[in-house]
Amino acid sequence: MTARPVVAGVDGSDPSVAAARHAAEIASARLAPLLLVHGYLHPGGYGSAPLEPYVGYPPPPPPHADVMLDDLATTLREAHPGLEVGHKQVLGGGAASLIEESREAQLVVVGCRGRGGFAGLLLGSVSAQVAAHAHCPVLVVRPPEPVPAAADAPLVVGVDGSTGSTAALEYAAAEAARRRRGLHIVYAGVPATEEGTAPAEPLLAEAVHEARSLHPDLVVEGRITPGRDAADSLIEASRDAAVLVVGSRGRGGFTGLLLGSVSQAMIHHAHCPVLVIPPRATATPATEEEEV
Repeated sequence: MTARPVVAGVDGSDPSVAAARHAAEIASARLAPLLLVHGYLHPGGYGSAPLEPYVGYPPPPPPHADVMLDDLATTLREAHPGLEVGHKQVLGGGAASLIEESREAQLVVVGCRGRGGFAGLLLGSVSAQVAAHAHCPVLVVRPPEPVPAAADAPLVVGVDGSTGSTAALEYAAAEAARRRRGLHIVYAGVPATEEGTAPAEPLLAEAVHEARSLHPDLVVEGRITPGRDAADSLIEASRDAAVLVVGSRGRGGFTGLLLGSVSQAMIHHAHCPVLVIPPRATATPATEEEEV
């Protein structure tokens, strides 16, 4: 059976090119095809793709983007001989295009910021929208030009007792075992004194036990960072991590906000790539050939 593709969002910006390189390494290791996707909008539209009023059919993709995609695909094939690299342009904008492609992908890889948006705009970027709504795991490559992780760098996962963090824990444990790296579990919940929250120590102990039960040979460490909020704790933990794994939502935020505030903070401020796990993606975690 043909492996599902690794999809990389590309708009020509430096962060998106770095994400494509990262995606090529993953796809090559997984023996999976790589698909470069550029979502474009009509020049007269913003946030949508309107039809030409007098023509009646969608505008063609911009030719300069085809040149950019061709050049990048050639570069990636040369860097990874044998890697199947395809590319396409999709009418509808970056986030919408990648979310649709995620239905058939094993992983979507995006840069931390492309050409759009303001420097201080956290919510509403392509990476935030894709991480919130994708149908498969999303890897946000951070910082824009990430430094390769040390050989002994662990995977780090944040837990707070929520369904989302439980799903992230299971996925992170599987990934750490496949990569033969350790797993550091960071308690990232709100203070235990707040109504309806679980004490940190039992929750963390349960998470460590769960990871070891799933993967007995996995080296697992647990950590509580008293006096710090969840986002600060995970950002600090990401300094020495190979990958930071988070659920798409934790306990905080509004019911309709699919990407929680902590997850948002990670994809904009972490010191390493961030893997966001939607709950629906964890029922079929990656196989050994689909290692992130």
